[in-house]
Amino acid sequence: MGDHFRTVVDLDATATEAPRLAARVLDLLVHEGIVRAERTDAPFGNHLPGPHWDRAVSPEDTRWEPTDGLVVHTGRTVFHGGQGEPEWARCPRCAATARLYTDDYDRIDTAWEPFGTAMDLWYATGAADVPCPACAAAVPLPDWTWSYDYFAFGHLGFEFWNWPEFSTRFRSLITGALDGHRTVLVRGKL
Repeated sequence: MGDHFRTVVDLDATATEAPRLAARVLDLLVHEGIVRAERTDAPFGNHLPGPHWDRAVSPEDTRWEPTDGLVVHTGRTVFHGGQGEPEWARCPRCAATARLYTDDYDRIDTAWEPFGTAMDLWYATGAADVPCPACAAAVPLPDWTWSYDYFAFGHLGFEFWNWPEFSTRFRSLITGALDGHRTVLVRGKL
């Protein structure tokens, strides 16, 4: 079983604007009744589902209510899918795919190494490039795309624990409150 999470990550928010945008989205979610304003010390989400949590999910996914709440992350964060790892990363410049595992699911350490080094540097400094193995361009780590949207790098994320699948309308609601910033949905399990 385990606990599942869905994190909407703002890919464009700066460290400076993340707290303001986080407050704006939280206010909107409280106003819509999707989460409660009161903070709790619940282990999975300190803003519990509100009376209209179903406004966040597709109609067919209202059969089960979320059991936990929302955690708002502000600050430089490497968001990831928890269990497992991505099979590949894709260069945004040339669309080449860097395979990180063989067909037999063996990790390709030489392919992983530049990404691992860049992740450590990005977490420490907020900037890191990874050279594309196909086009040789130095590509900022946050610009790469990952299989299963496994990684996202940003200063703002909204992590919902044990909620049904989000609706397109809900994702648009959050994106609109983020001034149209690019977002990605990282799904995961612990």
